[in-house]
Amino acid sequence: MFGHRNDGKKVKGLNIIDKAEPFFMPQRIDAVNYTAIKVPCDKLDEFIQREKRSGNSYSYMHIAIATIVRLLYTRQKLNRFIMRGSIYQRNYISVSMDIKKKLEDDGEQVTLKFMFTGRESLEDVKAIIDKEIAENIKEESEYTTTKTIKKYTKLPDFMIRWALALFRWLDKHGMLPKSLVKASPFHTSCFFTNLKSIKLGYIYHHLYNFGTTTIFVAMGKEKMEPYVENNKELKIGKFLTFGISLDERVADGLYMGKSLKLLQDLLANPDSLKERLPEDGTIPKKLIKKKTKKVKIKKSKKDKKPKKIKPLKNKQKHDEKKKKSALKKLLKKEKENTVVSTAEIQEENTNVKNEQE
Repeated sequence: MFGHRNDGKKVKGLNIIDKAEPFFMPQRIDAVNYTAIKVPCDKLDEFIQREKRSGNSYSYMHIAIATIVRLLYTRQKLNRFIMRGSIYQRNYISVSMDIKKKLEDDGEQVTLKFMFTGRESLEDVKAIIDKEIAENIKEESEYTTTKTIKKYTKLPDFMIRWALALFRWLDKHGMLPKSLVKASPFHTSCFFTNLKSIKLGYIYHHLYNFGTTTIFVAMGKEKMEPYVENNKELKIGKFLTFGISLDERVADGLYMGKSLKLLQDLLANPDSLKERLPEDGTIPKKLIKKKTKKVKIKKSKKDKKPKKIKPLKNKQKHDEKKKKSALKKLLKKEKENTVVSTAEIQEENTNVKNEQE
């Protein structure tokens, strides 16, 4: 109440545009922007295979969620949310995700909410995800969110509407109990869906007006696509695409652009996620590990390969030129032969005259 909430702190000292935007776009669905990022799978596959040989089993999902957690911790504006025209900085990092207990039409659906500090390594993130899924995928298990929803869905429809209207009012005024905020998958930093698990491509998912979700990430199934390497050669490669929905009111375009670039770089370099971030809360300047430079060995003259003769651009012109030069040589030779023969005839005539005399 009065700007105080149990899940975030009101941001002060905002510039005019950031302060005004939530009033021009009061609902989250009004301010949603959609984008997609493509990540080449070669480095991801190489990393997964290398770690598998070391005894660590990672999937695209583990790497994707670990990357999102690292991004939310280092780019803190992305972990903000809007409520009643005010911008709040969330005091925790969480990722919500739907899972099916059985991949069947009637299989029970459970919405999980993974809680993080943001400093976790890839191994830590994997442990949290795998533990939550293993505990709640069993037929007899019942998740906290499911228990809470079951209580209210037993009520008549009109009473459910009243209850939700009350929850919305309490949420808007910062009076929603902490236990409900913790159980609600809609009060989260990011909602993640793994469409690859059901062999579907990425989508652009809407943002929910209920709750405080600022980002929705949909990971699609990887597929082979053509690409141009170094602006020269056309090749075919495997790519993983993410459809991302963002609430544009939490940060400006430049900040969002840099954040998306960092997300792409982290996904393409999963080795950077293997280490935990410092406990003191400091953020390293360089989040992406540098690639080791290859040492160039100078070759001796003997070892040097002979230069390849580049094919001429226009072979027809070259052939014509060659023919002309050959014809010129032939004409020149014939001319020389004729000169020689006339000289010989003259010499013979003089010899005959001398003999007659």
